[in-house]
Formats: sequence, C-alpha cells, structure tokens
Amino acid sequence: MRAFVFPGQGAQTIGMGKALAEAYPAAKAVFDEVDEALAQDLSGLIWGGDIEELTLTANAQPALMATSMAVMRALEAESVTVEAASFVAGHSLGEYSALAAAGAISVADTARLLRARGVAMQEAVPVGVGAMAAVLGLDLATVKEVAAEAAQGEVCQAANDNDPAQVVVSGHKAAVERAVDIAKAKGAKRALLLPVSAPFHCSLMQPAADAMAQALADVQIADPKVPVVANVLAEAVSDGAKIRALLVEQITGSVRWRESVMYMAAQGVTGVYEIGAGKALSGMVKRIDRGLTATAVGSPDDVAAVAAALNE
Repeated sequence: MRAFVFPGQGAQTIGMGKALAEAYPAAKAVFDEVDEALAQDLSGLIWGGDIEELTLTANAQPALMATSMAVMRALEAESVTVEAASFVAGHSLGEYSALAAAGAISVADTARLLRARGVAMQEAVPVGVGAMAAVLGLDLATVKEVAAEAAQGEVCQAANDNDPAQVVVSGHKAAVERAVDIAKAKGAKRALLLPVSAPFHCSLMQPAADAMAQALADVQIADPKVPVVANVLAEAVSDGAKIRALLVEQITGSVRWRESVMYMAAQGVTGVYEIGAGKALSGMVKRIDRGLTATAVGSPDDVAAVAAALNE
C-alpha cells in the first residue's frame, strides 16, 4: 500500500515547479488556474521573484499547493492517478493540497481558501507578539510538560508533533522563549526559535479559525476519492462535511504528523511519496518508521521514475 503526502510551509523555493510546467501542459495549467483564481501573477513570483515575498504566508500557502498539484497533474499525465494511493495526507497547509489531489476541493477554491487562510493567520496575532520554536531530542510528552511549565499564564502549546525527535511549540513570544530555555535544561539536543511570522496551531489562532469557518462555509467540499488522514485526528476521514469542520479545527489544533504516519503504516502502507516541493516530510517519515520507504516527487525526472515504478 502507498500514501501520497503533501508538504507544508517552509518547503518553498524560487523556481519550484517551473521545470514541470515546461515539461507538462497539465502542470502549467495548474499554475494558470491559481493565477486566475487569485487575480495575481503568483507563478511569476514563484519562478522569478523574491524569496522573502514568496515566503509571506499569504503567498507561500497557495504557491506550495500549486506546486504539489502540478506534480499531481504530471503524474496523471503519466497514468498515475491519486487512486494509486490508499491514503493522502498533508502537513498543515499540505492537508489542503491533499484534499485538492483527492478531488474534494477544486484547485481554484483551494487557492482562494489558502490565500484567505494565510491572511487570516497573519492577522490573528500582531507581528512580534507570538513565536514558534522547534525542540529536538525530546518526546511529545516531555515537550508538553515544557510548554505547560513555560506558559505562566500565557499561551504555550505543542503545535507540531513532527517525528520522534522534533516537536514544535507555539504561543506568546515570551512563553516560547521560556520553553526554549526549559527544554534545554531538560536535555533537548537543540531548541531554537523558528523564522515564522505568526504562532501557528495554537489557541492564539482562534480569530483565524473563525475567519476560515466563514470562508469554508461557501465552498463545496466533496467526499475525497481517497481517504484523507486529518492532521487533528491522525486518522482517515472520507466525509466532506466532516472535513470542513476539521479544517477549521486544524487552525488552532496540533499537527499530529508522527501519529498520522504511524496510523498509515498500521493500515499497511509501506511506501510514502512526497508530492511537491522539498524533502522535509520524507525525512520525517523515515525517522518515524524506518520500515517505510519515502520518495520525494518534485521534478520531471522524479515523475518519470515514479510513474515507471508504479505502472509496472
């Protein structure tokens, strides 16, 4: 059994998806569709713009989804459809890419939702008020203890359970800075503030969750062609109405990536394919379960190799 997984924020690079768009008309059509949906030359920014502008949350989120969907369309052109996977899953914004790949939400609607999500997350907390930090070398239970100790009346929560040795905390800046010091004292290999513009996946994001509830209310969400392993549940869902509610919950909820990968492995998945930019999820997958193979699919050569393997 196979799973297709879709990367989240941080994977963006200038030039991502360009070779695919040049090699596959269907991949180019994705970028055109996203540009039109957003009334913006986002593809121009992705392929020849400034990395700081691309990294702005409101740009990075639809850009990463567009790149993932371009890979998906290229695979489809090589006779590999989403049904080649038993599950799809995505890390944070990647969950939207997974839903688009599974046919639950149109590419245009997904682009508009991610633009709204990026703006809402940015506006939920004034710049400088919140922060996020990665803690390496401590397990989730210990990091939750660290966050509770660091809170001191402020918000500090475990936001991303990425793999057995990496948990991200999110909340008020001073509380997150305290968490860094406490984590080091508890034996973390490293604990460092992340270069992000807002404290994602914690209760400070409630205004963004409210905004997304409104945005999602107007969007058609079909049942996905392949079960989607939801971030906040770490188990598969196939009901469009339930997915709508979970996408709202996801804004303030923890990304349970380690458990999601363990869930898919427990269902019989042996091969994981990372669809889109970068290789971050592939690294996490291997650290979560060494019995899984993880393959990053982001270039025309990657698409050709995966198509040859899966079409045997």
